[in-house]
Amino acid sequence: MRSKKEKHDPFAVLRYREYNLFLAFRFFLTLGIQMQSVIVGWQVYELTDDVLYLGMIGLAEAIPFIFVSLFSGHVADTYKRKDLVVFFTSLFLLCTVFLYWLSLGANLVNLSKYGVWPIFAAICGVGIIRGFLSAAIPAFMAQIIPRELFANAATWNSTVWHVASIIGPSLAGFIIAASYTAAYTADLIFIAIALLAFLLIAGKPKPLREKTETLYESLSAGVKFVFKNQLILGALSLDLFAVLFGGAVALLPAFSEKILHSGSIELGFLRAAPAIGAVIMALIIAYRPPTHNAGRNLLISVGLFGVSTILFGLSTNFYLAFFFLLLTGAFDNVSVVIRHTILQLSTPDNMRGRVSAVNGIFIGSSNEIGAFESGVTARMFGLRPAIVLGGVLTVLVVIGTAKLAPKLRKLNIDQLQ
Repeated sequence: MRSKKEKHDPFAVLRYREYNLFLAFRFFLTLGIQMQSVIVGWQVYELTDDVLYLGMIGLAEAIPFIFVSLFSGHVADTYKRKDLVVFFTSLFLLCTVFLYWLSLGANLVNLSKYGVWPIFAAICGVGIIRGFLSAAIPAFMAQIIPRELFANAATWNSTVWHVASIIGPSLAGFIIAASYTAAYTADLIFIAIALLAFLLIAGKPKPLREKTETLYESLSAGVKFVFKNQLILGALSLDLFAVLFGGAVALLPAFSEKILHSGSIELGFLRAAPAIGAVIMALIIAYRPPTHNAGRNLLISVGLFGVSTILFGLSTNFYLAFFFLLLTGAFDNVSVVIRHTILQLSTPDNMRGRVSAVNGIFIGSSNEIGAFESGVTARMFGLRPAIVLGGVLTVLVVIGTAKLAPKLRKLNIDQLQ
C-alpha cells in the first residue's frame, strides 16, 4: 500500500487547460504590475528625491482600493466573473497608456516643472481597478478547478506570481536605463498578452445566491463571515500586520542609492530577490505541501520573515541585502499558500467574491499602506532604523497571534478538505 505522501501529485492542477491559461494571464498581468511599480517608483524618486513620496505612491493606490473593495466583492458575487476581469484588465491597460503618454519627452519636462500629481492620479485609478480584480480573480479561479486541487492550485498560482515578480522588476530596471517610454511600452505589451490569454478561457455562470439580499446585507456579509471564522481572521490578521510593518521593499530605491550606492539595474535585482526566494520555496511546497501542522508552519514562517527583514535593514553590502530579501520572499510564500488555501476551502462559492474582497482589504491594501508607513518612519528615523523596526514589530505580531488564535495555531488543513 502506497503512503499518502507518495500519492501526492505536485503537477495535478497543471493538467487542466483552462487553469494553464489562467496561469498565463496571472503571469503576464503580474509582470505588467510589477514593472509598473518599479518604473513609477524610480521615476517619482528621480523627480522628487524624497522617500516620503515613495510611501505616498502606496497610499495613492491603497485608499481607492479600500474604498471600492466591499462593493467589488458584491459585484464579483453578482455578475459573471470573467466579464469583470476582462473589463477591469482593459481599464488597467488604459491607465498604463496614460503613464506612457506622461513619459514622452515634453510631458516628462512638464512633470519635472509642475510635480508628479498626474502620475499619482493614474495610480489612484490603478487602485480602483485592482480592488475589483482582487475580488473577481480568486473567485473565478475556484470555478475552473475541482475543490481537492485548491491547495495545489494555490502553490502554482503563487509560483507563477513570484516568477513574474522576479522578471518584472529586473526587466524594468534594465529598460529604465534606456528610457521610461521604452519601459512603459514593454509594460503595455505584457498587459495586452495577459488580456488575450484570459479571453481564451470559457465563461462561467454567475454564482448562485441562496437568498435575496439588500445591497447593505450583501456588502456586510463578507465582513461578518470573516470575523466569525477564527481561522480566516487569524490568518488574514497575521499577514496584514506582517506586510504592514515589513514594507521594506517600498524603500528600495532610496536604500539602493544611499546605503548600497547602486543604480537602477541593482534596484531591479533587489526588487526581484523576494520573488526568487518565493519561487524556490514554492517548488519545495509543490512536493511537500505545508498543510500538515499548517498553523504552526504559518506562524514560524511569518516570524522568520520578520527576522530576515531585520537582517536586511542592517545590511550594507549588496549581496547580503539581496540574500536577506530572498529569505523574506521564501518565508512569506509559505504564508501566502496556507492563507489562500484556508480562504478557498472555508468559503462557499457564492461568498468567494466578498471574502476575496475582505482579503484584499487586509492583504492587498496593506502592501500599499505598509509602503506609506515605511516612508513616514524612514523620514522620521532614517532608512535602516525604519526597516529594522518593521521587522521587530512583525515578530511581536506573530507572538501575539499565537496566543490569541489557538485554532489557527493548531490548524491542520488536511482536515478542511
